[in-house]
Amino acid sequence: MDILLGLVIILTVAVLILTAYIHNIRKSLKNMLLVLNDIEKGNANRKVLAGDGDITSDICYKLNEIVSGYNSRIVELKESEKAYKQLLTNLSHDVRTPLTSLIGYLDAIDNKVVEGAEKDGYMEIARNKAYNLKDFIDKLFEWFKLDSKERPFYFQSIDINELTRSILADWIPVFEKNSITFHVDIPETECNILIDINAYTRMINNILQNSLDHSGGTQIDISMMQKSDTTVIIISDNGKGIAEKEIPFIFDRLYKCDQSRSRKGTGLGLSIVKELAAAHHGTISAASISKEKTAFTITLPMEKAL
Repeated sequence: MDILLGLVIILTVAVLILTAYIHNIRKSLKNMLLVLNDIEKGNANRKVLAGDGDITSDICYKLNEIVSGYNSRIVELKESEKAYKQLLTNLSHDVRTPLTSLIGYLDAIDNKVVEGAEKDGYMEIARNKAYNLKDFIDKLFEWFKLDSKERPFYFQSIDINELTRSILADWIPVFEKNSITFHVDIPETECNILIDINAYTRMINNILQNSLDHSGGTQIDISMMQKSDTTVIIISDNGKGIAEKEIPFIFDRLYKCDQSRSRKGTGLGLSIVKELAAAHHGTISAASISKEKTAFTITLPMEKAL
């Protein structure tokens, strides 16, 4: 009889414990549902709470981790949406203004408002404006492709020293036209690395164009060197420099320096360089001394599977 009573007591206790567990689980599940409903309504800061001994604690922690990840993604999307809106605002101004001016010059030529040497001058101005507009559109499409991860890369083993010399050769007439002296220091030795030729060309061109448009300098220096397992490309100018407080932001998309550099430009050139360097597992940085010089440094891996 004592044994039977003991079994009854044990079973009763077990049932009570099981009932308590089921009650706690139901309570936790109801709490999860309330919190998730609240999150669905827009309160993204809610958390599913659970004690250390709660049987649902692992599930709660995982739910919180998922919600946190979604919150981070939502913040990124909102920032991206804001950037796109800003881009469209800038695009409206940066395209409409030169396009209106270009049409004005062409209309003056077509209506024979100008003749002779003046007409030739108008034609040259119109041509330059058309090229500037094309450059802007090229950068815009490049940025869109990079931002959407749709830009294809074709890496191949190339002598980067020779490729850089070839790119710079196309800039010589531009330097001479703008009275820019230049100095090139590139090793004669061969240095093969895996690289996308078009992407690397864009990087060099964007930095040179940035210096030409904004620095106000009279000299550009380009040097290259190999350091252990990297290739380093330094492009510097002797212009007005970039304010120290601006340096951390100059590679952000759409960012324009208002105080130390002119407002000319799209705010996309250097951000494109940063993205292209990253695609090569490389980096870009900038250093500047006010009213003295600015130097951009691209560092690319010598041997890395891309």
